[in-house]
Amino acid sequence: MPMIHLKTAPGEPPATARDVADTVQIMLARLRTSGAQVALEYARQLDGWKGEITVPRAEIEAARARVPQALRDDIVWAHDNISRFAAAQRATAQDMEIELRPGLRAGQRQIPLGAAGCYVPGGRYSHIASALMSIATAREAGVPDITACSPPCGHGPIPDAMLFAMDLAGATRILTIGGVQGIAAMGFGLFGAPPADILVGPGNAYVAEAKRQLFGPIGIDMFAGPTDSLILADDTACPDTVAADLVGQAEHGANSPVWLATTHKPLAEAVIARVPALIAALPEPNRSAAAAAWRDLAEVVLCDSAEEMACYADDKAPEHLHVQARDLPWWRTRLRAYGSLFLGENTTVAFGDKAAGPNHVLPTSGAARYTGGLSVHKFLKTVTWQEVDEHALPDLARVTANLSRAERMEGHARSADIRLGPVPGAAQSTG
Repeated sequence: MPMIHLKTAPGEPPATARDVADTVQIMLARLRTSGAQVALEYARQLDGWKGEITVPRAEIEAARARVPQALRDDIVWAHDNISRFAAAQRATAQDMEIELRPGLRAGQRQIPLGAAGCYVPGGRYSHIASALMSIATAREAGVPDITACSPPCGHGPIPDAMLFAMDLAGATRILTIGGVQGIAAMGFGLFGAPPADILVGPGNAYVAEAKRQLFGPIGIDMFAGPTDSLILADDTACPDTVAADLVGQAEHGANSPVWLATTHKPLAEAVIARVPALIAALPEPNRSAAAAAWRDLAEVVLCDSAEEMACYADDKAPEHLHVQARDLPWWRTRLRAYGSLFLGENTTVAFGDKAAGPNHVLPTSGAARYTGGLSVHKFLKTVTWQEVDEHALPDLARVTANLSRAERMEGHARSADIRLGPVPGAAQSTG
């Protein structure tokens, strides 16, 4: 039977407004020209921050002392998982060498980037986990210089727990500056930081647009949009758990869609009935954000089979894909388009958001069709090398010259020919 929509999404996540792009372009032009002076001006004007931009070591230590021991222990526990997973990823990125033919050797090297800029979002929520995800991953990749920045909390400093997490994860320096000016500070190398080779970390529309406009000379992790999540469930799933998981992800914001695909109509109906009460029980501003996301963007579909659910998931290519169904090995093998996969009822997306280990900076808006999320590989350059000796030279020069002439690139052909002797018709050196 055709897929049935039990709840449709009347709206779509809003696209980045043209005025956001224009505003960012103007700001970046001023920041590129005038540097730290303009960045400081924006920090004062937009964030109301009057203090130092670079957080002094004494302030970091004082913040650490103010974090309750139990919370420090939890941050250390999460950091250990994230770092260990990143270290295991790093071990999979190997240098290699091969002799393609006698005398023709080639290989690859994994070279860490020299400097990274890690944006840690602030504002409505205090994103402790985001500090760990970006900074610790860069550190495990071997990046020697890591600048981390985050906006002030209201008109006050970066929250103590975030400062502790940023320092624990391995930031070389921490800047109290957010938005476009924070991205520019890292990208252009302001306030004592070297210019970043790559800019990573989530942020609002202005942060995402600033990264987009700087991309090219500077690398970025990905073009990030609003977070999204999809749950695939069959008749073994618990409606209370599914509803709680959907609401937990809708809490991210009014533009964060959540979706449910199931083969069991009673489950779908029960989830739809439970969600409003769970949203109503949230504190503000979480309640308003989740209510808008559920009302305007959420979708619940009834599928005929597990395969139809899988096809729906591959089409959505969600950032987070959570399977609450039987035969988990089948799902792990079958599914192909997602940022991160969460298998089984016990494996809530919230675990991955905060402490499980794999990175939570993931592709959104369908980008999981072609890319994965942030990893140590983003902080590494895979470069190649080659070396030729006299055994490989004759054949390699002959084939190169022939292909070059077939492409009408005579200069290339002659640079191959000369390895075998003087090029006919070429001027000979008398020196």
